[in-house]
Amino acid sequence: MNAPEGFDLSLRVMTMPRDTNHSGTVFGGVVLSTIDQAAYLHARRLGLHRWVTKAMEKIEFIAPVYVGEAVTLWTRTEREGRTSATIRVLVHAERFKTGEQVHVTEALVTMVAISPDRTPIDFRSPATLHVEDA
Repeated sequence: MNAPEGFDLSLRVMTMPRDTNHSGTVFGGVVLSTIDQAAYLHARRLGLHRWVTKAMEKIEFIAPVYVGEAVTLWTRTEREGRTSATIRVLVHAERFKTGEQVHVTEALVTMVAISPDRTPIDFRSPATLHVEDA
């Protein structure tokens, strides 16, 4: 499994029966949740703060994800502001029977760094999140 050029591995999960809908494919909402998690993990590498999701741009599902498949999420920073970062997330599913990597969807997620009092902060500032806060 090679990283797409310019992307970092952010998250890899296995789909479970609880993640599926009546058609036997993984709920879109489950995929959206993993996209949100991958964007958060990427943002945490930019600055050790609390991060919240501000926006997720249009998402189109290109291929289904089936139970038992491994889903890999790759991330890269697309834009940086003072308090926010826009992160591109690629979602690939590894087909259970063949091992083929299938592009499922991608998203642009805007994350905002916040202080302990939940106001936006410059994410390049010294860490505001510590082990005891995690």
